[in-house]
Amino acid sequence: MEAVILAGGKGTRLKPYTTEIPKPLVSVGERPIIEILLTHMKKCGVTKAYLAVNHLAHLIEAVLGDGGRLGLPLVYSHESTPLSTVAPLKLIAGLPDNFIVANGDILTDLDFRELYRYHLTSKAKLTVTTCARSNRVDYGVIDVDGTGFVTGFKEKPTYDLTVSAGIYVFSKEVLEMAPDDVPFGFDDLMFTLLEQQEPVSTFPFDGYWLDVGRPDDYEQAQRDARRIQALLQ
Repeated sequence: MEAVILAGGKGTRLKPYTTEIPKPLVSVGERPIIEILLTHMKKCGVTKAYLAVNHLAHLIEAVLGDGGRLGLPLVYSHESTPLSTVAPLKLIAGLPDNFIVANGDILTDLDFRELYRYHLTSKAKLTVTTCARSNRVDYGVIDVDGTGFVTGFKEKPTYDLTVSAGIYVFSKEVLEMAPDDVPFGFDDLMFTLLEQQEPVSTFPFDGYWLDVGRPDDYEQAQRDARRIQALLQ
C-alpha cells in the first residue's frame, strides 16, 4: 500500500495556531498531526507515502525529512501554484494503480489496510471513507411552498448526515479526469464521476476520527491526547 498526504493548504481556519507553521505540523501532545497520521499508516501496512506540499513546505520537509526516523519512505511533490486537492496528484510520478489519499490534518484509528482491501473488492474507481454526524440547527426551520405559504415547521431540528472523512482510495485512472495545471478538487471529481455515472463506493467508519480544521477541533484533539497517543504505539 502507498499513500498520498495532502499537506499543501494554508490552514487559515486554524489560526492563530497556523500563523507561523503549516497546519500538518500543529502538535497534539508532543507530535505533529501529520507525524501521528503517518505513524498509524505505517502500522497499518503503508510502505511509502507521497506528500503533496506547497505552503511552508520547507518546514514540513525539515521536520519529517526522508521518513527514515519514522521507518516510512517519504517523497515530496511540490505545487508551484495551489491546485486544490485532486489536481496535485497528477504531479506525482510513479503512483501505483490504487493508492490511499488523506488530508494532512486527520487524526483517526481507521484500519487503512481494511479500507484498501475494501476498495479493491468494490471495483470502484474511488472509495470514500464516510462517518455519520448529526448537525443541529439553532433556528426554527420553516418549509415553504412555491407560493410563499408555510407547509411545515421544525424547532431547532437535528439532521443526521453522512460526511466524507477526507480519506479515500483512488484508482489511478480517475486522475485522467483532472485537467493539467488547473485547480481541481475532490468536489469537482465527485461531480464528474456522478455526471459520467461512474460507481463511487463508500467505506462507513464509526471509530475515532477528527478533522483538525478549526480551533475547536484542535482543542478537542488536545482533550483526546491520551487516545491519540495510542495510535503511536
